[in-house]
Amino acid sequence: MPQTQSRPRLIQAMIDAFSLPDLRQKLIFTLAMLVIFRFVAHIPIPGVDVAALQKIFDRSQLLGMLDLFSGGAMRYFSIAAMGVYPYITSSIIMQLLVPVIPALRKISEEGEAGRNRVNQITHWLTIPLAGLQGFAQLQLLRSQGGVIAAGPLETAAIVISLTAGTMFLVWLGELITERGIGNGVSIIIFGGIISQLPATVGGGFIAGQVNWGGIAVFGVLALITIVMIVIFTEGHRRIPVQYARTAFRGGKMYRQAGSTYIPLRVNMAGMIPLIFAMSLMIFPGTIASYLAAPSGQEPNFANTIQEWFNPSAPLPVGLFYWGFYFLLVVAFTFFYTMVIFEQMNLARTLQRQGGFVPGVRPGKPTTDYLNGVINRLTWGGALYLAIVAIMPFFASSVTNVANMALSSTGILIVVGVALDTMKQIEAQLTMRRYEGFLK
Repeated sequence: MPQTQSRPRLIQAMIDAFSLPDLRQKLIFTLAMLVIFRFVAHIPIPGVDVAALQKIFDRSQLLGMLDLFSGGAMRYFSIAAMGVYPYITSSIIMQLLVPVIPALRKISEEGEAGRNRVNQITHWLTIPLAGLQGFAQLQLLRSQGGVIAAGPLETAAIVISLTAGTMFLVWLGELITERGIGNGVSIIIFGGIISQLPATVGGGFIAGQVNWGGIAVFGVLALITIVMIVIFTEGHRRIPVQYARTAFRGGKMYRQAGSTYIPLRVNMAGMIPLIFAMSLMIFPGTIASYLAAPSGQEPNFANTIQEWFNPSAPLPVGLFYWGFYFLLVVAFTFFYTMVIFEQMNLARTLQRQGGFVPGVRPGKPTTDYLNGVINRLTWGGALYLAIVAIMPFFASSVTNVANMALSSTGILIVVGVALDTMKQIEAQLTMRRYEGFLK
């Protein structure tokens, strides 16, 4: 179908996408599931003092960050307050356990049936994790005075409701994966973060306190962060590989050579190191908040810990928090990349398929060569993730705009999901000889 030259490429690609019946059906189905998700995010749990919750979330940066990832559901303590994050936690745990536990490793090597079995175990593990996270979330809000109901039956009803809400969102995500466009669970997270974007931007425009210069610099920093995320998300190192194939023709054996490459991504770990580091940084302050002396009394050691692990603490305490966060992100990037790379076992796969890296002998020399390449690449990915992680501190320090949050993890998720979804739509259009979004 020829394109109209006067129309921008992006607009024309969207028109082409909606002109194809099957692709249009996938897009509409994905949007419909997101609408259902937003409705579910506003179904409250009985026994919650919503007015008290609003005050708690307004004064707590930690709770505000958790509310951002829940799409505003946590602020109202709806049945979708935990989002799909217990499932994400379960998936990460399974990724770490598969190479360690022989039984799980054997199951994972059984092809499609093995992957389905591991996925089933991940779903079952999500249920107790969701229950534990729901109970912890409930106790956290109770300690802040945000929840009225405190009896055992009320507690059980709230935890069960939160767990059911999480599993329902996971089911919606899988429906999107099967019948829509993109990775369903990622799309659900994407929708929750995007839904809070107007409120996040509006936080910088408080009446009588509008810092236009700071907001402009803030916007430039956000744009630079997005560009950097796109560059490093798409960046990869191509490792050339040659294959020696054997073919039989007319009763004779012939050797045929073929070449390809292995794309090793600069950021192989994705956003997981940020989640690991953030969880570790949140934990000491959360525990200290239960043991700290109340306001007006002599501060104890727990008050000091709470201050040092507060992301909004002033300098020089803030430098300790964000500096330690920077180092944790670098460390977890190396750790998680090595775990993922060991699971891939590229050297053995190449040897089985008759492939080899030119100039490198198969076996252990290939393993050492690939490990050296991935170590050098990981330094770039680790420093990139660490810089993105501390960007909120840098942005608030430079712009003095404290009411507009710049979540590095949120931007990583949004940009990554947008790129992945655009690539899938691009592939659908290319198969039908349409011109897509990308050149």
